[in-house]
Amino acid sequence: MVLWSFWSFCLLTFVLLDPFHSKFGAQAEISSPRANDRFYRLEVMPLEVRVKVSPKVDNCTKVLNGYETEADGAANPNNGKQEGNETQSGPRHEAPSVVETAPNYHSRLKIPGKKYGNISTDNQPTANIFPRKKVKRSAGPTFSENVDRSISGEAQSRGRFVETVQGVSNSRAEYRRGGEEARVSNPRQSEPHLDTSTFALSGDSAHNQAMVHWSGHNSSVILILTKLYDFNLGAVTESSLWRSTDYGSTYIKLNDKVGSRTVLSYLYVCPTNKQKIMMLSDPEVESAVLISSDEGASFEKHPINFNILSLLFHPAQENWMLAYSHDRKLYSSMDFGRKWQLVHDNVMPGRFYWAVMGLDKESDVVHIETHIAKGRAQYVKCRAQRCTEGNRQYLFPGHVDTNSLVVQDEYVFTQVTKAGRASYFVSYMRESFKRMKLPKYCLPKDMHIISTDEKQVFAAVQEWNQNNTYSLYISDSPGVYFTLSLENLRTSRGPAGNLLVDFYKVEGINGMYLANKLVDNHIKTFITYNKGQTWALLPAPASDVAGNNLHCILPFCSLHLHLEMVENPYTSGPITSKKSVPGIIVATGNIGTELSSTNLGMFITSDAGNSWRQIFDEEYNIWFLDNGGALLAVLHAATPIRHLWISLDEGKKWDRHSFSLAPLYVDGVLMEPESDNHIITFFGHFSHRSEWQLIKIDYKGLFSRRCMDGDYQTWHLHNKGELCVMGEKQIFMKRRPGNRCMLAQDYSRIYSSEPCLCTAYDFECDYGWERQADGKCSPAFWFNPNGAAKSCSTSQSFLNSTGYRKVLSNNCKEGGKNVYSPRRQACRPRPPRGLRLSTSQGELSSTVGSNVTFMVYLDDGDSLRTSIQLDFGDGIKITYSNLSRTDDGIKHIYRTTGIYRVTASAENSQGSDSSTLFLHITSPVERVYLSAPIVAIRGKEANLTAVVWPSHTRTLTFFWWLDNSSEPIITLEGSISYTFHREGKNKVTVQVASGSTVMQDSKVITVKEFFRSLLLSFSPALDEHNPDIPEWREDIGRVVRTALSQVSGVSEDQLLVSLYPGLPTTAELFILPDEHTSSEHKRRSEEALETISDIFVTALNQGLIQFELKADIRIIVYMTHQTLAPLVDSNTIHSGSAMLMLLTVVFVGLAAFFIYKFKRKLPWIHVQTEDSHEKEPEVISTVGQNDNMTKVKLSEFPSPKELMAKDLETRSRGGIGRNMERIVTREFPNCTNV
Repeated sequence: MVLWSFWSFCLLTFVLLDPFHSKFGAQAEISSPRANDRFYRLEVMPLEVRVKVSPKVDNCTKVLNGYETEADGAANPNNGKQEGNETQSGPRHEAPSVVETAPNYHSRLKIPGKKYGNISTDNQPTANIFPRKKVKRSAGPTFSENVDRSISGEAQSRGRFVETVQGVSNSRAEYRRGGEEARVSNPRQSEPHLDTSTFALSGDSAHNQAMVHWSGHNSSVILILTKLYDFNLGAVTESSLWRSTDYGSTYIKLNDKVGSRTVLSYLYVCPTNKQKIMMLSDPEVESAVLISSDEGASFEKHPINFNILSLLFHPAQENWMLAYSHDRKLYSSMDFGRKWQLVHDNVMPGRFYWAVMGLDKESDVVHIETHIAKGRAQYVKCRAQRCTEGNRQYLFPGHVDTNSLVVQDEYVFTQVTKAGRASYFVSYMRESFKRMKLPKYCLPKDMHIISTDEKQVFAAVQEWNQNNTYSLYISDSPGVYFTLSLENLRTSRGPAGNLLVDFYKVEGINGMYLANKLVDNHIKTFITYNKGQTWALLPAPASDVAGNNLHCILPFCSLHLHLEMVENPYTSGPITSKKSVPGIIVATGNIGTELSSTNLGMFITSDAGNSWRQIFDEEYNIWFLDNGGALLAVLHAATPIRHLWISLDEGKKWDRHSFSLAPLYVDGVLMEPESDNHIITFFGHFSHRSEWQLIKIDYKGLFSRRCMDGDYQTWHLHNKGELCVMGEKQIFMKRRPGNRCMLAQDYSRIYSSEPCLCTAYDFECDYGWERQADGKCSPAFWFNPNGAAKSCSTSQSFLNSTGYRKVLSNNCKEGGKNVYSPRRQACRPRPPRGLRLSTSQGELSSTVGSNVTFMVYLDDGDSLRTSIQLDFGDGIKITYSNLSRTDDGIKHIYRTTGIYRVTASAENSQGSDSSTLFLHITSPVERVYLSAPIVAIRGKEANLTAVVWPSHTRTLTFFWWLDNSSEPIITLEGSISYTFHREGKNKVTVQVASGSTVMQDSKVITVKEFFRSLLLSFSPALDEHNPDIPEWREDIGRVVRTALSQVSGVSEDQLLVSLYPGLPTTAELFILPDEHTSSEHKRRSEEALETISDIFVTALNQGLIQFELKADIRIIVYMTHQTLAPLVDSNTIHSGSAMLMLLTVVFVGLAAFFIYKFKRKLPWIHVQTEDSHEKEPEVISTVGQNDNMTKVKLSEFPSPKELMAKDLETRSRGGIGRNMERIVTREFPNCTNV
């Protein structure tokens, strides 16, 4: 007992704390009981895009959530763990023992698996969106088309138990009462004999997981895959495959057929041909698929080069499938897994769908959501084997939110979030996308698609003022206009944080639903018979299971039911109904003022919810047998049991039967739905270390014959006495209670049907109208019922809404006066009013070359005779004769960047109206260069320019960070003038913002009171090796500065060399005053700069400044005799380029003349002539040196002291003091050419 308590505690801790490793399988996995609860409520977390519906309710799908963020787990499938589980329904087929499970990924849209029922939405685990197809949760399990095998043992306890997607145990286990003998209303002491047989899977006692599959329709083959999942390694280490060909009487182990060393991890079954089976080997051992086409009698192995995380079978073609890999790639196979071809990479988990037959033109079309950037994705449509870039279609204009694509029946849903608010879009019958419209002030925070049955959308919407509840909205056929049906639906969170909405569709009765609603802080169960137009409380039974009167009076006391969905195919769930037995509902619940988790019992109705009876005072799992003619009940217990209960009279009497000699921990019950074999299989174990036990039960002996006409009776469907339900009177047929005859599978349940005259409740309020207390529909305060502009777009008359729209699938007939149907009215001339212009996604920016779609709306006016003109602002205009021609939007492409004024005008004979928007057309910024002087004069303006590639026209924002300021200067222009007031080094940074892209460049500007500047040029060979990048320019400037310092002896701290972008290569030398010179010796410092400048001029003109670029490539630095345009402004000297050129020519001429005229008096020239032994020295070129000229080595050049001395001597003799440049008190003109 101590050991068992220890294991129970371990299981509970593991379930609560361990993250769920989602896996999506075509079959559900089961494990033996080490948990306190033998039957687990499987609350599957739908992928944000797939939602399952409750047992009989189609799973809800979280379709749009503007506030959800992308989950890290979904973005990194390589880690092998998903953050939740998504349940997806498979094709409209029922596959025994197949559980639909899908990994929970964070997504905005959530998919339903069934299409009604609990909406499972994780904070992404739910992938927001819908199921593959709806799967009926009848007696047997269902098959999931999209099989995600990422459910690992981590989602389960360390013992054996039914493996659900979440691995959750029943949250209400502590309220169950024990005592098997007192569980039935009138237990019969006689036990009719059942044909039972037991088989133990020998040698698999250590295996803690199992997958069970009943193959085919009316097939005798059962396959069981047992596995040992190592929770520490996170992998399957052992496996056994068992096969039975006699409905489970005996099993044969097939390990030798699949390979003794092969470790199998998952088993999948083709939903359209259940004889075809695929198994995956554990990728830690080998990556391969094992394929069987004969129900597992033989297998062939095919290696694969990727790790399959999930599978999606085609809804019609048995050999076609899609496989999603661990590295987010999607593969397709057209031969049942023998060969694979890559379809697309960067595919979002669970966001891929096969074509819907009859809607997509080609059956091999695949709908895909591909990841583009953080939070952004793209909707791609292509063919599975031809998905190259040229063959892809992008059907949604622009990007969508990640995890938001849902393809469900006739609908495609997606979501776009802008500025924190989500917009939801729908495509109906594969037409263009339209924005889904909820009442104007609903302002949804979150949305889940519950169902898309009958060409109508049910959505659970969390409005702006709701926190823990949602409201139920119902759409028109295109899924665009929604109206409110029920407020404050109860919601809860699953173990993985997924959202569960209490909403259930009753099978077999058209328009009948159950929902749990919050009323004055109490949860109450309501029922509707007219598809949500009116809701009422459930009447409680007159007496309890013991026959005691309850005295429960409406509305103060009523019956309340648990409506949670269970995805475990081996349990029935808290509520069950079946299409083959309309009117019968069995559910777990309680009687009182509100829904409770205590004092639970089982309740049944045989007349579609008008009256109820209590059949058990504890929780049971209840299934329909014999096509719904009998009921099977098994106690939902944590202790071993050996009895089951069967009723043939709709739960009035129960027969107890023993199915095992020893008490069995029941892990699940398996049966083939809609079959005639009358076989049930119990599986479990006698102790937590025993082998798997499979008990076959044949209950055919309960029936003496097949039912004849006299064995049936009729009953009238009604709503509290009202025989007209959904617009018709229906009479159903069922077997007389107590008759021990077998039902024919194809007998007709509906005996007769007669249409009724329509009433107000056969109609729902149209969009913009609200139901009043008297049942009538009136316009909402924000809605203008006269704004029928588009209704007059195609004819001279239009159908004007009366505020009502007929409930879809309602079959009533209107009398002589069509009070509720839309009325045809003539289009009267009206001037256009309320013209609105927007882009299709509401964005006011786009990129160059992209297609911009403009939408034009007119609230009121004679749209048939109203012409529409659209001026795109770039010189192009387009005119339409009437508004109807703009329904699909007006597309235009802008070729250049800029801000365009787009104007729409509407005009007719009665008047006109216009609307304007300003559209920003941008292109991505590739590069930014800050053009600025590296030296500036203190107190003088310096020009700073940001050069952007490619060029933009007023569509960028510039942020200038100057002088270590805490706030930037923000401009729309790419240049500013700035005055520096502090000497020293100042860093300037410019940031350029284009949409969400920000790029920057920085420069360090040295600010001085005065300086000298020389323009430099280089040997042509340097241009050949100029890559024109900043790093190269910095390195060349450093080399030139070092050479100049070596020649002159001037400290490098006083020299700055800046190379300019572009060719030919040019530079500017800045000579700065010595920092150690005080302001009192400014005159002396100016003279020193003058001397240094003269020295540099001479050395440059003589070609003495050289450096080696590469081996045998020497570069000579010259002084440039062409002045470039200035970057700085000057108030004292003209800075025009013409004036500068003129001054330069004059200075060069004077310099040449003086040098020639006084060359004998210049000692440093005499030095050269003497060294050259020339009588008459030649004139020194001021432009360049002859290639044959003798080069002076730096070591032969006079020392700085000698040069200074000779220069002073020249001055004392009246020589030239200034020969090329003068000391400037403004910045020297700088190069602006980039």
